[in-house]
Amino acid sequence: MSRRVLILGAAGRDFHDFNLVYRDDAAVEVVAFTAAQIPGIAGRRYPPELAGPRYPEGIPILDEADLESILREHRIDEVVFAYSDVPHAQVMHLASKALAAGADFSLLGPARTQIKARVPVIAVSAVRTGCGKSQTARYLSGLLKARGRRVAVIRHPMPYGDLARQAVQRFAARADLDAAACTVEEREEYEPHLACGNVVFAGVDYARIVAAAEAEADLIFWDGGNNDFPFLRPDLHIVLVDPLRPGHETTHHPGEAVLRMADVVIVAKSDAAPPADVRRVTEAAQAIAPRAQVIRAASPVRLDDEQSVRGRRVLVVEDGPTLTHGGMPWGAGHLAALRAGAEIVDPRPFAGPAIRALYTRYPHIGEVLPATGYSREQLDALRQTINATPADLVVSATPIDLAALIQVHKPVVRARYEFAETESPGLAGAVDAFLAR
Repeated sequence: MSRRVLILGAAGRDFHDFNLVYRDDAAVEVVAFTAAQIPGIAGRRYPPELAGPRYPEGIPILDEADLESILREHRIDEVVFAYSDVPHAQVMHLASKALAAGADFSLLGPARTQIKARVPVIAVSAVRTGCGKSQTARYLSGLLKARGRRVAVIRHPMPYGDLARQAVQRFAARADLDAAACTVEEREEYEPHLACGNVVFAGVDYARIVAAAEAEADLIFWDGGNNDFPFLRPDLHIVLVDPLRPGHETTHHPGEAVLRMADVVIVAKSDAAPPADVRRVTEAAQAIAPRAQVIRAASPVRLDDEQSVRGRRVLVVEDGPTLTHGGMPWGAGHLAALRAGAEIVDPRPFAGPAIRALYTRYPHIGEVLPATGYSREQLDALRQTINATPADLVVSATPIDLAALIQVHKPVVRARYEFAETESPGLAGAVDAFLAR
């Protein structure tokens, strides 16, 4: 009899692990996926076009909150954990539920889930969401293009819409994002690459995605999501740690494993953190990844129009995932607004229902507004909250052009943050040494 498997996921690694490991395995029946972290995923199905001929009706996606009843009702033999940026203790609580129901509990590793590309792969990962991967990725892609490399960016999956249509996605212009009805979270990751002239690949079926990217590039750049390890086998693996969250190098799964896999460790935001915390995180990285090269770097923040912010009442909009499962109370926009002498207006009393639900679920979030838009309801609530908050203007630290996406009745000043070298030869030197090899 086939082994009955349940995959715990969040619409990303869970689908990837199924495609590579279980889809064609006649000894296994994947009974269901569960959903966490991302709203609106539970209650849907992984479509038969992607699930393959062994699953003609597709595979249901259930709510992880019902895990114990799912285990009993579906007689699950094995539970596979397949999402990221989760405290180690939480992973083991889920494992305990599986074991108590008589099931095995598994974590699939890189050897079974990483694709070997035909061209070299440079990957950027991190120990937590919000460490600074985005600006590091922009810096590295520009560096590689300046070195004459044809680069294809492959982004960690964010398939929140029609999964069958999103199997293989290619984005070369903002019009492609509109055509794909990308969420705010997707736009935050894709738009900055497009602005740099990069072509971005993403989707659901990464074997096909890698094949499409290989046809256009002589080097693939993996832009990781959350604190997950790459879906491709990297030839150079760059991992970020965050001195604004000292100690988090070993607190979350799979961030600790990612750090132990690193070839190069970047101590990011070293300009914004206390020197003692920079030293602490640097020493931790050296101890945990002794074979890796450890490099300190900065992430300077600037406002497009600092003078217009000074002394004004300001609503700060931050990158959503950094605040939610990333665990940060605020981000770069809050820091930039305070440095400019602004008065921060707390948006929480004016939040629309979908945004209020986020503050309830993530009570650590401070006097800032997470830019969330997984659904039309959330996007409308974001617009309503911005317009209802009694502020003179908005400081937007999300990487997207917020005013071009929703109708905001206040001036918007963008806060921008980029990767900056603080050492020589630094990250550029590490990349040049890799290219020479």
